[in-house]
Amino acid sequence: MASVTSGVTDTAKPKKVLFYRHSVAVRITHWLNVLCLSFLLMSGLQIFNAHPNLYWGQYGADALPDPSFISIGAVEDGNTIKGVTRIGSLSVNTTGVLGASTEDGELSPRAFPAWITIPSYQDLATGRRWHFFFAWFFVINGLVYLLYGLIGRHFRRDIVPTKDQLTPGHLAQEIADHARLKFPKGEKARHYNSLQKLTYMAVIFIILPLMVLTGLTMSPGFNAIFPWLLDVFGGRQSARTIHFITASLIVIFVIVHIVMVLVSGVWNNLRSMITGYYALKFEPKNEVSK
Repeated sequence: MASVTSGVTDTAKPKKVLFYRHSVAVRITHWLNVLCLSFLLMSGLQIFNAHPNLYWGQYGADALPDPSFISIGAVEDGNTIKGVTRIGSLSVNTTGVLGASTEDGELSPRAFPAWITIPSYQDLATGRRWHFFFAWFFVINGLVYLLYGLIGRHFRRDIVPTKDQLTPGHLAQEIADHARLKFPKGEKARHYNSLQKLTYMAVIFIILPLMVLTGLTMSPGFNAIFPWLLDVFGGRQSARTIHFITASLIVIFVIVHIVMVLVSGVWNNLRSMITGYYALKFEPKNEVSK
């Protein structure tokens, strides 16, 4: 008498399907942004080092008492110096990182260390030239991206979240999945999730425009053309502070972005931003044999 057995075969491998995720325009503007932001950050820190204090309102550098609420500097500590970062009344010893860093084997007073500034030596004029060049390059590249996003419906298709993605339950589930480093697969990975879309919208439509506008507000030449910008941001010192804060937010965004790329699949993410093609992974369906 023949016996009948049933079971599940699990020899099938996950199926991968390539789909075209990023257009040429998105890829080119993305990598140009990487270039511009890198030089803007490093040259911006060079400029900040010339006067490592942040103020609010119409206060100037010579106002008394010192109205700065954020400062990075060095103070004498016996026969040496130590770096001190102050935010309001809170002071933190940041020797070796901020305020005082090692150069040529000894501590030197410097808000941000030499390895992260362009040029590495203290030179405000050169830092400003690097910063202004890449700032305009960045603005032009951003305008090209905005035009493409509007005309090519990139924003509507890929960036703006749907109503279903904005429900409290859906957002809570995505936050929980991200906390567990659980990423979507198959068809769900075809589009950005709601957290990605909301983050990109905040960066594209709020943080980056604020960074550009406050940068223009600090330019005396631009003030002559659009003096109302000074009133909008409450003075050049306030604009400088907002500029620093928005730049810091961009750095945080980039760090989180890189971490997500690393943990969700380095090659797949890089391939999509180089060739445009992203691989969707589909788990095999279990087959029942008799």
